[in-house]
Amino acid sequence: MDPDLAADLAADLALALRLADAADAVTLPRFRAADLRVTRKPDRTPVTDADTATEQVLRDLLTAQRPRDAVLGEEGGGGLAATGRGWVLDPIDGTKNFSRAMPAWATLIALTVDGEPAVGVASAPALGRRWWAARGHGAWTSDAPGGPPRRVTVSSVTDLADAYLSTTDIRTFAQHGRLDRYLALVDAVWETRAFGDFWQHCLVAEGVLDVAVEPAASPWDLAALVPIVVEAGGALTSLTGAADHAGGDGLSSNGTLHAAALAVVGR
Repeated sequence: MDPDLAADLAADLALALRLADAADAVTLPRFRAADLRVTRKPDRTPVTDADTATEQVLRDLLTAQRPRDAVLGEEGGGGLAATGRGWVLDPIDGTKNFSRAMPAWATLIALTVDGEPAVGVASAPALGRRWWAARGHGAWTSDAPGGPPRRVTVSSVTDLADAYLSTTDIRTFAQHGRLDRYLALVDAVWETRAFGDFWQHCLVAEGVLDVAVEPAASPWDLAALVPIVVEAGGALTSLTGAADHAGGDGLSSNGTLHAAALAVVGR
């Protein structure tokens, strides 16, 4: 990698981690708050006052720190060009969990360069965990707030029959007419769970899971996770196998199992 690009990405990662600190300072006090306000968007997915407040804080910081960069956020919209730099924000990935007082939720922050995710942070303060990566800098996690960083790598499982699989909500496969494909993958692997959302892909990066499938996903659901999984040695693609975080779905794996999993559940 070009030394100047590597230095730029290191600075962008440092900024993304500061953004995650700012997000945690908003989300964590609102988690399990008695006065949390929950409404529904037109697609019937929930949104809380913490979602909107967190995204606004992130946007304000990016305006101050990277005024020329584009921003796309789940709550505030926006858009990214095929060239140049853009930030992709999911203020609370796992809002259903957040609103039901389950701690498996995170703020997702990504930087894309010419359309490709180059920096990613997933901060899950209620779990006391954070994962982060930048292209060429490896993938890392902390096991406790303020704890020492630990480099993560994917598993070495080579046979789909030995794989540990996760998804978000199995009903989504049925809604998209793909339940038979997912059940075929269930039959092909060793064990399944539904850890869901960001967490399952971070667990793939850590080598705890081997395959995770998203039958429906937006760019802000996956952009931050791409560098984390890839820098850990794995792969995250659409279900067509394309390296595309905006393809509407996603499959992460340890890389070795990717083709085999796609052959079963892909489209």
